[in-house]
Amino acid sequence: MAKYRTEQIRNVALLGHGGSGKTTLTEALLHKTGVIGRMGRVEDGSTVSDWDAEEHRRGISINLSVIPIEFENMKLNLIDAPGYQDFVGEVISALFAAEAGLLVVDAVSGCQVGTELAYDRLRDLNKPRIAFVNRMDRENANFTGAVESLRTTLGDEKIVAFQIPIGEADAFKGVISLIEMKAYLGPEGKEVPIPDDLLAQAEEARVALVEAAAEADDELIMKYLEGEELTTDEVRHGLHIGVRNCAITPVYCGTATGGIGLERLMQALRRYVPAPNERTVAGTQNGNALNLESDPAGPIAGTVFKTIIDRYVGRMNYIRVFSGTIKKDASLANTRVGRSSRMANLFHIRGKELQATDELVAGDIGVVTKVEELVTGDTLTAADRPVAADAPFYPRPLYSVAVTPATQADSAKMGPGLSALVEEDPTLRVQNISATKQTVLQGMGETHVDVAVHHLANKFGVNVETAIPKVPYQESITRIASAQYRHKKQTGGAGQFAEVHLRVEPREPGAGFEFTSEVFGGSVSSVYFPSIEKGIRSVMDSGVIAGYPVVDVKAIVFDGKEHPVDSKDIAFQTAGREAFKLAVKGANPVLLEPIYIVEVTVPDEFMGDIMSDFNTRRGRVLGMEQKNNRTVVRATVPLAEILRYSTDLRSMTQGRGIYTIEFDHYEAVPSNVAQEIVAQHKEEGNDE
Repeated sequence: MAKYRTEQIRNVALLGHGGSGKTTLTEALLHKTGVIGRMGRVEDGSTVSDWDAEEHRRGISINLSVIPIEFENMKLNLIDAPGYQDFVGEVISALFAAEAGLLVVDAVSGCQVGTELAYDRLRDLNKPRIAFVNRMDRENANFTGAVESLRTTLGDEKIVAFQIPIGEADAFKGVISLIEMKAYLGPEGKEVPIPDDLLAQAEEARVALVEAAAEADDELIMKYLEGEELTTDEVRHGLHIGVRNCAITPVYCGTATGGIGLERLMQALRRYVPAPNERTVAGTQNGNALNLESDPAGPIAGTVFKTIIDRYVGRMNYIRVFSGTIKKDASLANTRVGRSSRMANLFHIRGKELQATDELVAGDIGVVTKVEELVTGDTLTAADRPVAADAPFYPRPLYSVAVTPATQADSAKMGPGLSALVEEDPTLRVQNISATKQTVLQGMGETHVDVAVHHLANKFGVNVETAIPKVPYQESITRIASAQYRHKKQTGGAGQFAEVHLRVEPREPGAGFEFTSEVFGGSVSSVYFPSIEKGIRSVMDSGVIAGYPVVDVKAIVFDGKEHPVDSKDIAFQTAGREAFKLAVKGANPVLLEPIYIVEVTVPDEFMGDIMSDFNTRRGRVLGMEQKNNRTVVRATVPLAEILRYSTDLRSMTQGRGIYTIEFDHYEAVPSNVAQEIVAQHKEEGNDE
């Protein structure tokens, strides 16, 4: 691969709804530029982008893939991101490394759910976007309809057609550039005059384009309003400013499989995507905020945006260089851990193919391998001049399964295997829940977690069984109660004796456990108080009424008896434990359940369904607000009611709803629900 300067590089994330043709488009561009002799097919698992075994098995993209395209002395780093919402972490990583997003839109379906979500993310990040209406050769393809659906669904009037097609469906044979007012036919892009029957339509569409260009630049708008004609270069200049400032979203069209419109698309990416040195990235230096500029001579900052742990290659870290130049064999520090490592293995990457290089300049993307402790979000920098880019924010997981090793052999490997999964994917988490004694794997949805379980088996050799996780309930009390317990055991030798009088009192939520004594006069020696507390604590973990931890309780020993010979540590542990159980049962015990704040973002037409659904889930709506063309609903809902909410929301909103969850507090479970949980606990106890 040739060497490129920073200003010759363009980094573009390919985004859109699953199945809109992103991977096929990258394949077509590789074929167009002579990198591959024939195009692979997603269905066959033969594309350069989809290299993972799970991608071949499912026929969808799961991982982001970096595909550099060399075109007219320019390097286009295309980052092909999955369209399926469960793999949103890959989209976040792709956009972190890219200056702009290319939205791939199906010419028949128009704006779909994945298009909306990708566009919202680009808008939130204030990154330029370009739309490509793909599959213009399909039956029922409709360019005008697709553009209109983008405008209405995304609520953006500045979505501007830069081209119009020559024919549609079977008759699609080329594109008309509205900037140059020229037509380009066939896969080779042969330049011809605009067909007479499309001239009026092209001239009308060009008026909107020129207006958009003029509005982007103060000098051009004055010239335009004075009735002067703008030159092609002036129109391009205005459009470049408008796209760079996110004021204009250009729309192009073509067909990846037919190869039509691809050269014009590459020209568009070259012209309208900002070069890395045209934008800055937020970062820090010695704790102070700064903007990193893509200057090859600046301080080194290369941030990891994807991690792969490969059984053959080892640890592979995809790096976007935001500043400076990373050279092979340089010693660079990891800003998170503070330790330096030698960059012995430095590569350019295309799909899964690594190509050794001696440097990565500011603005470029590459891979370093076998650098320990380096994970997604870490920045490599010079130890004597440390700077770091701000890592992207990854959302909290939404879907959980409890995992148990399938065999004894899997038991030892499960921990390291799960840790490797989490290092590869920042949207996966693993938690050991002490309250339920379960290991829980969390992800963004059912498919995401299912893919992770398959990766665990195929990549790391760990087979696990999955189940719906238990809710981590807690137990507490609501009033003061007292109890006493005498433990007396006589065997052939020395006996056991202890008597404990105990009072329990409720504490404030979150106050925890407190143990004190009110014994005066030596009825129980102080040496036995730690034994009583130890006995009480042994019950607190396993619960009194339903097997869940007891919280926010104060236990006070106020009297008791001991025996000069038979009293000992174990006797007072037993007496303390049993007295505590009796006291808790008399203190009107309650079950507490975790309550989460759920924030759902949906199109307005689904509002009624969401609100009524929250009622059935014992939810309380906190408020609503408008965000762009959607409504955001905030509510508190018990965790027990939203364990499978991602699947339910998808079916309720035709896949157009998204949500986030965050733990808020614990509160008492309604008595009718609590009775069921206690009954189930007793049933499980009997089964055992």
